[in-house]
Amino acid sequence: MSLDRLDALESRIRDLVKELKRRNAALEGELKAARERLAAQNDSNRRWERERVDIKSRVEKVLGELDLLDGYDERKEVAID
Repeated sequence: MSLDRLDALESRIRDLVKELKRRNAALEGELKAARERLAAQNDSNRRWERERVDIKSRVEKVLGELDLLDGYDERKEVAID
């Protein structure tokens, strides 16, 4: 192999290594951004879950109070009869 061909090969390899490093840096940036979006989404999901549990608890409490009122009305009707 002549020195010119070897120089050309070395130059090509250096260019490829630079391109791979550039692509790697870009992918690392995309991965970091994706992880940040995932973390934000997880936080949002936790907030929605806490809110859902709170709403469920409140609805169950209101339904329980309505059941008590129904029982109270039934006792009143029996007492009147």
